[in-house]
Amino acid sequence: MSTQADIDITYGLSNDFYTLWLDQRVTYTCALFESDQDTLEEAQTRKLEYHFRAARVTPESRVLDIGCGWGSNLEFLARDKGVRDVVGITLSTDQYNYILERNTPRVTVECLSYEDYRPRERFDAIVSIGMFEHIATPEQARSGRHIEKYRKYFQHAWEWSKPGTWFSLQSVVGLKVPRGRALRELAWGTRVIFPGAISPRLEAVLQSLSPYWEAVEIYTRREDYARTSAAWLSRLKDQRETIVREWGQKVYDNYQRYLETCVMVFTEGYQSLAQLALRRID
Repeated sequence: MSTQADIDITYGLSNDFYTLWLDQRVTYTCALFESDQDTLEEAQTRKLEYHFRAARVTPESRVLDIGCGWGSNLEFLARDKGVRDVVGITLSTDQYNYILERNTPRVTVECLSYEDYRPRERFDAIVSIGMFEHIATPEQARSGRHIEKYRKYFQHAWEWSKPGTWFSLQSVVGLKVPRGRALRELAWGTRVIFPGAISPRLEAVLQSLSPYWEAVEIYTRREDYARTSAAWLSRLKDQRETIVREWGQKVYDNYQRYLETCVMVFTEGYQSLAQLALRRID
């Protein structure tokens, strides 16, 4: 799994930095677009609506968000949907502090690895958006140990949940084997922006579900992630002067290169985005 040091490189540059170019909810994952007129904010809210439905959440649910980021889904569930008990876990100290400062009613958050998490009571629904990529390291994937890591993750989620629970999972997944520029840029991004993380193959995710979860619905959103990345890149460029002044030219150049890589790999089909509605095997 990505270490806390890895996570702090990926998400710990500065909360102010990410709020400059993400949407108003500070959502660092793929949005869902329906039309050319959709704003990034509208598309991100639609994504949260999808997970609300896929996890079969109700106002009476106790919901866990594994890898909750800056809390956009936590706030959406608690404020927009009136869910009674929403819990997030994150390994990022910056994200944890951001959520604490928001002090949203009915939201609690813990800063720790999912491997160390022990809930006080079981959950009715689970959501995880963009965290799965941090479960196995590139070294574990190359040596074939990633399936074991993924299956243990699904076992944890099963143990934390009640019979009848649904689990809405979202992850970047690999498609075509990258070559040339795509391979070079993905390797650079993994090393510099997302150290310790790797996108799984969809078949590896499906292979590791048993005997804990059944995949009932699967959607792929490659074009949505290309458009999301393009929106982030545009907003980053709009904030170039501020970013260079506050964090330096190197930070701006790195993130421009990273987001340009994202647009390329999703547009050209090297990577995609998978959303899975999983039902607990009781």
